[in-house]
Amino acid sequence: MSLDRIPGDAHLYIGGIFSLRRKDALNKANITHVLSVLRLPLDDHLFVDFNHHVVEVDDVEDENIIEHFPTSNAFIQQGLDAGGGVLVHCAMGKSRSTALLIAYLLSQNPQLNPQSALDLIRQSRDFAEPNSGFMEQLSLYHNMGCPATQEALDNHPLYQRWLYQRTVEASVAAGVAPEVSELRFGDEGNAMPMNLAAEEGPANLKSSGHPSEPTTSYRCRRCRTPLATSVYLVPHNPKRPATSQPCAHLHLTPLSWMRPELEQGKLEGRLECPNQKCGQSVGRYAWQGMKCSCGEWVVPGMTLGRGRIDEVRERPRAGIGGGKI
Repeated sequence: MSLDRIPGDAHLYIGGIFSLRRKDALNKANITHVLSVLRLPLDDHLFVDFNHHVVEVDDVEDENIIEHFPTSNAFIQQGLDAGGGVLVHCAMGKSRSTALLIAYLLSQNPQLNPQSALDLIRQSRDFAEPNSGFMEQLSLYHNMGCPATQEALDNHPLYQRWLYQRTVEASVAAGVAPEVSELRFGDEGNAMPMNLAAEEGPANLKSSGHPSEPTTSYRCRRCRTPLATSVYLVPHNPKRPATSQPCAHLHLTPLSWMRPELEQGKLEGRLECPNQKCGQSVGRYAWQGMKCSCGEWVVPGMTLGRGRIDEVRERPRAGIGGGKI
């Protein structure tokens, strides 16, 4: 298949694997850098004249392609800055290569979104079409503000939430609870509060759970032991019309006081107050998900019952969540 130039000022091209054999076209486009996006064995002699980088991914919806965006973007930019042309190819020049090109275009132009970037590529390659899983990841990447480094991506709460959900879904599909060692507890280490991971995107990070804003503390109604703060709530979208009645349950990210229960490896169970002298049932969990009173199905379901807790409006004393709970 031929290689096609992406509309714009950059010398950026897309193609399939057979475009590598078109030496005349590669020379005419002044290709100096080649980004290969596939797992197929590659003949090294095809790349002796180029700077070459390989992203080993399959064209399947559950492949984690977003983890490669910072590196592939940097490679593309390196080639363009050197003054040459950059070819991004996969097997057919349709899904994987298009996904990485969209990621690069998003990182360079804040006016674009995944669909408009795809439309731009289709002006020269009309059959370009990433699979639906890649498009969802591109939307996630766009909502994150296109992190430029691997560290920024790995530590972003939206990405952490996505990885957490993937871990849960894979475990539940196998009929087992997730390994606790694979979970990020919201109040431990460098895990970010999941309330910062709402789908609205980067703007939400500036207004939700900020240290200077009031937060709500949730305490056991029987013994007043702190259980969570509002920055650890998992946002969801009610299916029923808004009413004056709040949801009957608060949906949370896993917190460290839940660890003893979750380590038992059950798919569902009760959450009890961590105060050993109390032991009041304060909620429940179900890794396969739970239907909220508002009608939304939340996966995984990890909840506090409003009837078992007290809510206290306060300002956090330290850090995003007011310190560990």
